[in-house]
Amino acid sequence: MYYSTTYSSPIGRLTLACDADGRNLVGLWLKGQKYHGDTILETMTAKDEIPLFFAAKEWLNRYFAGKKPAISELPLAPIGGEFRQGVWSLLCEIPYGEVVTYGEIAKKMAAKMNKKSMSGQAVGGAVGHNPISIIIPCHRVVGSNGSLTGYAGGIETKRKLLELEGVDLSQFFVPKKGTAL
Repeated sequence: MYYSTTYSSPIGRLTLACDADGRNLVGLWLKGQKYHGDTILETMTAKDEIPLFFAAKEWLNRYFAGKKPAISELPLAPIGGEFRQGVWSLLCEIPYGEVVTYGEIAKKMAAKMNKKSMSGQAVGGAVGHNPISIIIPCHRVVGSNGSLTGYAGGIETKRKLLELEGVDLSQFFVPKKGTAL
Protein backbone atom coordinates (compact mmCIF):
# COMPACT_ATOMS: atom_id res chain seq x y z
CA MET A 1 0.00 0.00 0.00
CA TYR A 2 1.13 3.52 -0.80
CA TYR A 3 -0.23 6.87 0.32
CA SER A 4 -0.37 10.10 -1.64
CA THR A 5 -1.04 13.77 -1.17
CA THR A 6 -0.87 16.83 -3.38
CA TYR A 7 1.05 20.09 -3.18
CA SER A 8 0.33 23.29 -5.11
CA SER A 9 3.64 24.63 -6.37
CA PRO A 10 4.69 27.54 -8.58
CA ILE A 11 5.19 25.04 -11.43
CA GLY A 12 1.86 23.27 -10.95
CA ARG A 13 0.22 20.61 -8.84
CA LEU A 14 2.57 17.95 -7.48
CA THR A 15 1.67 14.48 -6.24
CA LEU A 16 3.78 13.05 -3.44
CA ALA A 17 3.75 9.35 -2.49
CA CYS A 18 5.12 7.42 0.45
CA ASP A 19 5.33 3.79 1.51
CA ALA A 20 2.75 2.09 3.73
CA ASP A 21 4.43 2.99 7.01
CA GLY A 22 4.90 6.62 5.97
CA ARG A 23 8.64 6.51 6.53
CA ASN A 24 9.98 6.90 2.99
CA LEU A 25 9.10 9.18 0.12
CA VAL A 26 8.76 7.04 -3.01
CA GLY A 27 7.36 9.55 -5.49
CA LEU A 28 6.99 13.18 -6.46
CA TRP A 29 5.44 13.93 -9.84
CA LEU A 30 4.18 17.02 -11.59
CA LYS A 31 0.60 16.76 -12.84
CA GLY A 32 0.68 15.48 -16.42
CA GLN A 33 4.32 14.47 -16.18
CA LYS A 34 5.52 11.65 -18.39
CA TYR A 35 5.79 8.40 -16.36
CA HIS A 36 3.58 9.88 -13.57
CA GLY A 37 3.37 7.21 -10.86
CA ASP A 38 4.70 4.43 -13.09
CA THR A 39 6.97 2.95 -10.39
CA ILE A 40 4.03 2.29 -8.08
CA LEU A 41 2.15 -0.74 -9.25
CA GLU A 42 -0.52 -0.55 -6.56
CA THR A 43 -3.26 2.00 -6.02
CA MET A 44 -2.22 5.03 -4.04
CA THR A 45 -4.60 6.04 -1.25
CA ALA A 46 -4.95 9.76 -0.58
CA LYS A 47 -3.90 10.54 2.99
CA ASP A 48 -2.70 14.05 3.82
CA GLU A 49 -2.02 13.65 7.54
CA ILE A 50 1.32 11.85 7.34
CA PRO A 51 4.29 13.54 9.08
CA LEU A 52 6.59 12.73 6.14
CA PHE A 53 4.26 14.65 3.81
CA PHE A 54 4.39 17.67 6.13
CA ALA A 55 8.20 17.49 6.07
CA ALA A 56 8.29 17.11 2.27
CA LYS A 57 5.91 20.04 1.76
CA GLU A 58 8.05 22.19 4.07
CA TRP A 59 11.12 21.14 2.06
CA LEU A 60 9.32 22.17 -1.14
CA ASN A 61 8.22 25.49 0.42
CA ARG A 62 11.85 26.30 1.18
CA TYR A 63 13.01 25.15 -2.25
CA PHE A 64 10.48 27.31 -4.10
CA ALA A 65 11.36 30.24 -1.81
CA GLY A 66 14.90 30.06 -3.21
CA LYS A 67 16.47 28.31 -0.24
CA LYS A 68 18.73 25.30 -0.66
CA PRO A 69 17.26 22.47 1.40
CA ALA A 70 19.46 19.37 1.52
CA ILE A 71 18.27 16.21 -0.17
CA SER A 72 19.41 14.29 2.91
CA GLU A 73 16.70 15.99 5.01
CA LEU A 74 14.11 13.60 3.59
CA PRO A 75 14.10 9.78 3.64
CA LEU A 76 13.92 8.84 -0.04
CA ALA A 77 13.25 5.35 -1.41
CA PRO A 78 12.75 5.61 -5.17
CA ILE A 79 11.56 2.35 -6.68
CA GLY A 80 13.72 1.01 -9.49
CA GLY A 81 16.39 -1.46 -10.50
CA GLU A 82 20.06 -1.34 -9.61
CA PHE A 83 21.12 0.68 -12.67
CA ARG A 84 18.44 3.32 -12.17
CA GLN A 85 19.22 3.49 -8.44
CA GLY A 86 22.86 4.14 -9.33
CA VAL A 87 21.96 6.95 -11.71
CA TRP A 88 19.53 8.52 -9.22
CA SER A 89 22.24 8.39 -6.57
CA LEU A 90 24.55 10.34 -8.88
CA LEU A 91 21.80 12.91 -9.52
CA CYS A 92 21.72 13.58 -5.77
CA GLU A 93 25.38 14.63 -5.97
CA ILE A 94 24.72 17.49 -8.43
CA PRO A 95 25.04 20.72 -6.45
CA TYR A 96 22.16 23.17 -6.26
CA GLY A 97 22.34 25.66 -9.13
CA GLU A 98 24.73 23.58 -11.24
CA VAL A 99 24.23 21.27 -14.21
CA VAL A 100 25.97 18.17 -15.56
CA THR A 101 25.62 16.39 -18.87
CA TYR A 102 24.19 12.97 -19.57
CA GLY A 103 27.67 12.04 -20.81
CA GLU A 104 29.29 13.02 -17.51
CA ILE A 105 26.84 10.84 -15.61
CA ALA A 106 27.46 8.00 -18.09
CA LYS A 107 31.22 8.21 -17.37
CA LYS A 108 30.60 8.07 -13.63
CA MET A 109 28.20 5.13 -14.01
CA ALA A 110 30.68 3.28 -16.21
CA ALA A 111 33.37 3.72 -13.55
CA LYS A 112 30.95 2.63 -10.83
CA MET A 113 30.12 -0.53 -12.80
CA ASN A 114 33.75 -1.20 -13.85
CA LYS A 115 32.98 -0.68 -17.53
CA LYS A 116 35.05 1.19 -20.10
CA SER A 117 32.12 3.28 -21.27
CA MET A 118 28.39 3.68 -21.06
CA SER A 119 25.74 5.11 -23.32
CA GLY A 120 24.44 8.56 -22.49
CA GLN A 121 21.09 7.33 -23.82
CA ALA A 122 20.95 4.55 -21.20
CA VAL A 123 21.59 7.16 -18.54
CA GLY A 124 18.96 9.40 -20.13
CA GLY A 125 16.37 6.66 -19.75
CA ALA A 126 17.13 6.32 -16.05
CA VAL A 127 17.15 10.09 -15.53
CA GLY A 128 13.80 10.39 -17.33
CA HIS A 129 12.22 7.74 -15.10
CA ASN A 130 13.30 9.42 -11.86
CA PRO A 131 10.24 8.96 -9.62
CA ILE A 132 11.12 11.74 -7.15
CA SER A 133 11.35 14.82 -9.35
CA ILE A 134 12.79 18.09 -8.04
CA ILE A 135 14.15 16.53 -4.82
CA ILE A 136 16.27 14.09 -6.83
CA PRO A 137 17.37 16.84 -9.24
CA CYS A 138 17.02 15.31 -12.71
CA HIS A 139 16.30 18.83 -14.02
CA ARG A 140 20.02 19.59 -13.53
CA VAL A 141 21.03 17.25 -16.38
CA VAL A 142 21.57 18.77 -19.83
CA GLY A 143 22.80 17.66 -23.21
CA SER A 144 26.53 17.93 -23.97
CA ASN A 145 25.74 20.35 -26.79
CA GLY A 146 23.99 22.79 -24.44
CA SER A 147 20.49 21.45 -25.08
CA LEU A 148 17.91 21.55 -22.29
CA THR A 149 16.47 18.33 -23.67
CA GLY A 150 14.95 15.57 -21.66
CA TYR A 151 12.72 16.47 -18.74
CA ALA A 152 9.61 14.38 -18.06
CA GLY A 153 7.87 17.43 -16.61
CA GLY A 154 8.48 19.42 -19.80
CA ILE A 155 11.26 21.70 -21.00
CA GLU A 156 9.54 24.87 -19.76
CA THR A 157 9.33 23.41 -16.25
CA LYS A 158 13.00 22.45 -16.43
CA ARG A 159 13.83 26.05 -17.41
CA LYS A 160 11.83 27.42 -14.47
CA LEU A 161 13.53 25.11 -11.97
CA LEU A 162 17.01 25.97 -13.27
CA GLU A 163 16.17 29.70 -13.22
CA LEU A 164 14.93 29.36 -9.64
CA GLU A 165 18.30 27.86 -8.75
CA GLY A 166 20.16 30.73 -10.41
CA VAL A 167 21.54 28.84 -13.41
CA ASP A 168 22.57 31.15 -16.28
CA LEU A 169 20.40 29.79 -19.08
CA SER A 170 21.97 31.97 -21.79
CA GLN A 171 24.42 29.15 -22.54
CA PHE A 172 21.63 26.65 -23.22
CA PHE A 173 18.99 26.18 -25.89
CA VAL A 174 15.69 24.38 -26.31
CA PRO A 175 15.83 21.86 -29.15
CA LYS A 176 13.39 22.43 -32.00
CA LYS A 177 12.63 18.74 -32.45
CA GLY A 178 13.43 15.40 -30.89
CA THR A 179 12.03 12.60 -28.82
CA ALA A 180 13.03 14.07 -25.45
CA LEU A 181 10.98 17.25 -25.61
